[in-house]
Amino acid sequence: MTETSSHERDYLPAMGKHYLMPFYDLLHRVSRLGRVHGEMVALAELGTGHQVLDVGCGTGNLLRAAGRSGAGLTGVDPDLKLLARAERRLRRAGVKARLDRGYAQELPYPDASFDRVFSSLMLHHLDGPSKGEMLAEVRRVLKPGGVFVLADMAHHGHAREAIAAAGFTVEPTRTVELRSFGPVGIEVATVH
Repeated sequence: MTETSSHERDYLPAMGKHYLMPFYDLLHRVSRLGRVHGEMVALAELGTGHQVLDVGCGTGNLLRAAGRSGAGLTGVDPDLKLLARAERRLRRAGVKARLDRGYAQELPYPDASFDRVFSSLMLHHLDGPSKGEMLAEVRRVLKPGGVFVLADMAHHGHAREAIAAAGFTVEPTRTVELRSFGPVGIEVATVH
């Protein structure tokens, strides 16, 4: 795990408060969020040799879902406690991934570094300007023809429009109904 951000930013921790972190993975299981991650991985059509980034990787649940793809996996999150937990969980699952501390609005990677970028249930944690910065950063780090797959709570809305405004071609939204969360929208977008 590396620490790569050039400066500190405020961020909203998973579940809103640091003391709730022990319940993060429990909520993941109870709500069946794994269904969303499985759907996201399938939609991304991962292949051997693809370089994959999970923005806001949390405890590594989506990276675990992508672990059998043969892709090179990288996760980035601002929360060192979540990254430490992700590192332990991924190691136990036999999934190799690089984990970096960083912010969605300032991804610590060169241009055109990744074939696929994921973001799961973190866009709603960002304010309006930060959402635009994050989407611009995702576009920057994706290779031409790269695919961005984002899931967020449908009631927060406007993700599709924001992604399109950032210069992506966006497919129709897919919706998965989850216990405790309600509808989750999955957006698939391509950069050219």
